[in-house]
Amino acid sequence: MSLYGLAVFSLVYALAVASPGPGVASVVARALGRGVSGAPAYIAGFLIGDLVWFAFAAAGLAMLAHSAYTVFLVIRYLGAAYLLYLAWRLWTAPAQTLDGTQAPRRERPLQLFLGSLALTLGNPKTMVFFLAILPTVVELNRLTPAGFLSMALVIALVLPAVLGGYTLFAARARSRLSRPETVRWVQRGTGAVMAGAAIAVATR
Repeated sequence: MSLYGLAVFSLVYALAVASPGPGVASVVARALGRGVSGAPAYIAGFLIGDLVWFAFAAAGLAMLAHSAYTVFLVIRYLGAAYLLYLAWRLWTAPAQTLDGTQAPRRERPLQLFLGSLALTLGNPKTMVFFLAILPTVVELNRLTPAGFLSMALVIALVLPAVLGGYTLFAARARSRLSRPETVRWVQRGTGAVMAGAAIAVATR
């Protein structure tokens, strides 16, 4: 794979990751409600999910993905259900100001990872990119092992950088909140955004 082709893929993929969608909405909403706590595990689920879809597309398994519609439909609903669970947690969580007067309920890294993995595997935006858009950018039928590894490396670098940037930006905005009443409304607002993302995932 040429450097030019890899650069084009990097740009297109970065724009796809950064564009608004259920994944970005959940990352921002979670960071506004929880800060950076648990962010690495949550982002790792999105990364592995994208790598799985990329492997499917590169291996020519797009038809299998379409034929296994029921499986991916179940995964989609699991992802939507997890978003609704996070929305409920944000809505009911006690307000935590910067001085830490209220400690947030802890979330297990594995739970966060599996939740975001299910979300990205069932995310229509991710499916469209890897099964429809990617083949128009890269000639997957002529992709060499070296090209595959290069693209996988791009995914492994770009996705954490973009979603990590969203996380840090949202967490920084959250750190400016000092009144419990304001924190509570932000948490409920972000919970509502996450619930909306869940509905978008389930109905597309």
